[in-house]
Amino acid sequence: MFLANTHADFGHNLLSEDADMLSLAAAADVEAQLARRADHRPTPLHALPALASELGVAGVFVKDEGHRLGLRSFKALGGSYAVIRLVIEEAERRLGRSLDLNELDQPEVRAIAGAMTFGCATDGNHGRSVAMGARLVGARSVIFVHAGVSEKRIEAIAHYGAEIVRVAGNYDDSVHEATRVCGENGWTVVSDTSWPGYEYIPGLVMQGYTALLSEALRQMKEPPTHVFVQAGVGGIAAATAGHLALRYGAERPYFVVVDPARAACLYESAKAGQPVKVPHGEPTIMAMLECYEPSLVAWRILSRVADAFMIVDEEDAVSVMNRLARPKGADPSIVAGESGGVGLAGLLAVSRDPALREALGLTAQSRVFVINTEGATDPERYAALVGLSPEAVANEPNERG
Repeated sequence: MFLANTHADFGHNLLSEDADMLSLAAAADVEAQLARRADHRPTPLHALPALASELGVAGVFVKDEGHRLGLRSFKALGGSYAVIRLVIEEAERRLGRSLDLNELDQPEVRAIAGAMTFGCATDGNHGRSVAMGARLVGARSVIFVHAGVSEKRIEAIAHYGAEIVRVAGNYDDSVHEATRVCGENGWTVVSDTSWPGYEYIPGLVMQGYTALLSEALRQMKEPPTHVFVQAGVGGIAAATAGHLALRYGAERPYFVVVDPARAACLYESAKAGQPVKVPHGEPTIMAMLECYEPSLVAWRILSRVADAFMIVDEEDAVSVMNRLARPKGADPSIVAGESGGVGLAGLLAVSRDPALREALGLTAQSRVFVINTEGATDPERYAALVGLSPEAVANEPNERG
């Protein structure tokens, strides 16, 4: 583990644009948009008392995004929200007036959306969200998938009417190709990672994630003292850390970023004190986190408000999937995909190490919050990793609890 900041030294040091993006007011705007959707329901927050007792903490709480908007992933909140916001902004520009969310279905707005094309690269979940948002507003979507994206995930994206473009190489290669092709065609890139000169849209994607935090904090009787969140390019981790810092200030929870050891771009960036692109090696089973270069916006936020960065191994991810699927005591069963339980895997690793517990102030009074970022987005792969039949997984789409 790399301890990035001294928790007591925290000040309100987010940049103003990041603070606006992740503010309580912005989160309320996201929830207002979600409230218009017939398929929206708050996702459950599960308490795991048996696991908490085993780890020697007061509570472990899991926000289960495997239930989110039919996509089984927290990313349903980001890409689709950004697409809708961008359509509204373009319609306001063309019509010369402010628009209300309720006007999205008006013919003149639908006509504007119908002339827009949104593109992105994806490991699976983000592309599905962008495609869903485009279908909601009547726009076109073109989604770029790299060689590591499974056929099941590609089929799920295509279900929303997206055109699929296959790209040789890894996620970073697909990001570059999506940017090139969209630029040549005048399409709008809705990426969940950012680079110099491209920050506003990834910021909207991150803003969409704040809805799950508003829900979770209403569902908890007391705020968490510790938060462990997994990271790919860093969007969900930065959105969570930044929003909690703004909400609680100096009383914010300790925040730990958890990377896969085989794609530890944020961990290595923290050690270097600047954004680092890590070399490509053997692919990680944590497919949604297989990113080798951090989002610049996410890094900017995490470098200011994260307390620690750590890595977990392949077997840690598989072990936590099985632990959640087959809990002890009265803890509920939770369907977590291969990237979904990585934050919890980080907590389990810290709990076993007295020195790390002391460094993070993890005690018998601690209340720990983690996010199950995805359910079984690839049911066949999930079934193989937890020893269930694909049919059993397909017939139980994370609707327990």
